[in-house]
Amino acid sequence: MRYCVVGGSGYLLNLAVFTGMITLLGGHYASSAVIAFIVAWTSNFFLNKYWTFRRHERSAVAQGWRNLLVSLGTLTGNVLFLQMFLWFGLPAVPSQAIAVVLVMPPNFLLNRRWSFR
Repeated sequence: MRYCVVGGSGYLLNLAVFTGMITLLGGHYASSAVIAFIVAWTSNFFLNKYWTFRRHERSAVAQGWRNLLVSLGTLTGNVLFLQMFLWFGLPAVPSQAIAVVLVMPPNFLLNRRWSFR
């Protein structure tokens, strides 16, 4: 349940940053997705580290590197899905919303079983 709360807050943060980058600053979808990822990843890592999983056998740096590797993999999937949805003609913000949802399950499983163990 805690992971869902953290994930939900990260999802909203990601979409808020992405939307701001696209609509207010006229950013490119790929760079906007990367910036949104960085902001949401930072928030999610600390919330997951200290609230969701609360396992402290490894240092924050060790867990951070593992979490970052997992998250970079899911960022790759996110950008690929985003590009595919845009290619099919969907608008950028709904495309990002769907892409983030699609990469959440593998992100959770890999983080639970590897990053925060």
